[in-house]
Parts: sequence; structure tokens; C-alpha cells
Amino acid sequence: MDIPYTVKARPDTGLFNAKLGIWLFLASEVMLFGGLFSSYILLRVGADPQTWPQGLLNIPVGTFNTAVLITSSVTVVLGWSALQMNNFAAYRKYQFVTIVCAAAFLVIKCGYEYPEKFKHYEVWKTDGTRVTGHIVSADVSNRTVRVEGGVTNVVWESGHLEGSPWLWSTKTLNGENRKVLSLKLHPDSTHYAFPAKDHHAAVKEGNETTHELEFKPADIKRLSAFVPAHSTYFAIYFTLTALHGLHVLGGGLVIAYLWGPGARLWKTDPQRYTNRVEVSGLFWHFVDLVWIFLFPVFYLL
Repeated sequence: MDIPYTVKARPDTGLFNAKLGIWLFLASEVMLFGGLFSSYILLRVGADPQTWPQGLLNIPVGTFNTAVLITSSVTVVLGWSALQMNNFAAYRKYQFVTIVCAAAFLVIKCGYEYPEKFKHYEVWKTDGTRVTGHIVSADVSNRTVRVEGGVTNVVWESGHLEGSPWLWSTKTLNGENRKVLSLKLHPDSTHYAFPAKDHHAAVKEGNETTHELEFKPADIKRLSAFVPAHSTYFAIYFTLTALHGLHVLGGGLVIAYLWGPGARLWKTDPQRYTNRVEVSGLFWHFVDLVWIFLFPVFYLL
């Protein structure tokens, strides 16, 4: 016995079952993301402008990822249209591009953007100023730290300060042990946490400004990488972008299945297969729409 309304539309709604189901599901998704976006907006509006982080995300990378998702939305529609015209070969080509775009988005987000946040630190100094940068690359096993101009022998000590990971080195200079934290400053002079005095003292190399500082324990009030514990901003950033990334992964896997093993249904029931592709495309458009809101809210505002 066949399940009714899997191909033809229901007389009461004008939709086939799967399409009605996906719209109901997307309504619940709107409430989920809507609540998170609302929380972020209310927290930001109520925060002191001098304390709310700005300019911490890579806008060119975010822009590229936005273009990737917009491209995937176009190819999803073109693939579904190709099936409507009974052109299965064209559908396979368009949907392959969609799958590649989904994979590219996740690779950029999880393979580049996220790791950068865990390597980038912010130092709250006791004098009220802040600086940001990357911890100088180190080889803990060999007890060495690599700095510009050579390698210096050090003794490593690790611990925690206010729940954030940190790494100190003890350098021997002129027979005296100095416990310091080496940090290479962020090259962007417009960065909200980059003190003007440090910018003026920076050494310029080509078009990029680099400046390496060393901090004594007594000079540091707090130290944190750009992780959720850093601030409310990053807590919500990781929550929303990770949740969105899971949706990209889930939608990409469904599209890949329909493109691959699930394509057998095209030979036996092409209209039902076309409907499944349409439903997966509706979900994919929602995923792209969420990112259209995420990008300006976190990267530009």
C-alpha cells in the first residue's frame, strides 16, 4: 500500500507530505536561531561600548565563505530545475558543485578560522590597557622558543589564569632568570585592543607591522585566547557558528546521499526523487539564510 501524498499535493494544504514536514521543521529552526540572535542583540545593546569586542574576526575569509554559500544556493536551484526538465546529467553537475561548496565552507571554518582563534591571545594589563597577538611558536619537548633572530633555550612552566590556558618561559639573560610571556602583536593598528603607544613603537617590515613584546607576571591582570571563556561575544559566536556548521554538515550529507546512493530512486520514481531534492534544497536555503544574518552581525557590526 502506497503512502498518500508523497508525490501529489494534499488537497487541504496544496503541499506534498515531505514539503509540509520541512516547512514545519524550518519553523522550529527559526525559533531556535531567532532566540539566539535575540539574546546576542540584547546583550550587545546593554553592554558598555568600550568593553564589547570589535574587529576580531577575519572579514575577507568571512566574505569568501559567504560567496561560497550563495553559490551553493544557486546550484541547488539549478539542479532541481534540471530535474524538472528531465536532465539528470545536468542535475548531477550542479549538485556536485553544491557538495563541494558545503565541504569548502566547513574546511575554511573548522580548518582555518577556529584554529586561529585558539592561537590568538588577549592580554589585560594591570595598567588598564589591552594587547592582542599570537604566542611565539614553541617546541615544548625540546624546551626551546623560536623568536625572530634565532632559538633561545628556555624552561617551560604551564598553568591557568582565570580558566584560560597560558604559557610562560624563563629566559636566562646575563646570568639572571626572567619569567616572561612572549607575544607577537596583531598587525592591524585599527584593532580595538591594540594600544596606540605599542603601534607607534612597532617595527615595520614591508607592508605589515610586527611587534614582539614580553610581559612579566606582575604586569598581567588576565590572559585568554579567543575562546568561549574570553567574553560573552565569543561565547555566542562559537555557539551560533558551531550550530550553523552542524546544519551545513547535515544538509551537505543529505544532498550528497541524494546525489549518490539515493539517486537510484530517479529510475523508479523520478517525481518522488525530484520532490526529495526540492525538500533538501529548502533546508539548504535556510542554512544559507542563517549565515546571511550571521556574517554582518558578527563580522561587520
